[in-house]
Amino acid sequence: MDRDKDHGISIDRRTLAGFIDHTLLRPDATGKDVLRVCDEAVSFGFAAVCINPVFVPLVADRLKETGVNTCTVVGFPLGANATETKVKEAVLAVTRGAREIDMVLQVGLLKEGKYEAVGRDIEEVVRNVREVNPGTVVKVIIETCLLTDEEKIRACKLAEAAGANYVKTSTGFSAGGATLPDVVLMRGAVGPKLGVKASGGIRSLRQTIDFIRAGAGRIGTSSGVSILGQLGELR
Repeated sequence: MDRDKDHGISIDRRTLAGFIDHTLLRPDATGKDVLRVCDEAVSFGFAAVCINPVFVPLVADRLKETGVNTCTVVGFPLGANATETKVKEAVLAVTRGAREIDMVLQVGLLKEGKYEAVGRDIEEVVRNVREVNPGTVVKVIIETCLLTDEEKIRACKLAEAAGANYVKTSTGFSAGGATLPDVVLMRGAVGPKLGVKASGGIRSLRQTIDFIRAGAGRIGTSSGVSILGQLGELR
């Protein structure tokens, strides 16, 4: 166990790994790349492997009975799909073995103030995937870099009302990623009821610790192995 003296907390490697969604969403990722990420996740004890939908069957098979969840994205990365499309995409993913769904909300409609439509979009995905598997975890990506603070809070409240498990900062494919103020704001908006996932641009152990201290229960990153490797540098 290592101690982060600046933050005054003890860091166990396995516990820290349990916060991380080991992520590979590059459009040029191959099956070989995805299997490597799966094996890393099992070796280090990451919470989940997050990949594009085409790889769900491959990942679900590789991670079977390992304790690492299969996570995929829906409506990614813009969130602008029709609700019916998102529902079909999400249900197919769960049918093929996904246990966690990271869906992008309808950002443009949120900014227009069409809150009922945005809430219904989330609720339909949540309801339909849970009919297939009641234990499915749904995380709602609100894309914080495109929203005002008021819109971020509204998005969090809509996700909570729709039955989601987490709100997530970013896709990592827009104008910005996770920031500490956004995680603090989101944690305050949902209180203890929902998890907060910080994602986008997280590459260092210091960032990871800061986000966890700010209230993030999950960290989405493609740098999980490197982050764990930095533990010894905190002495």
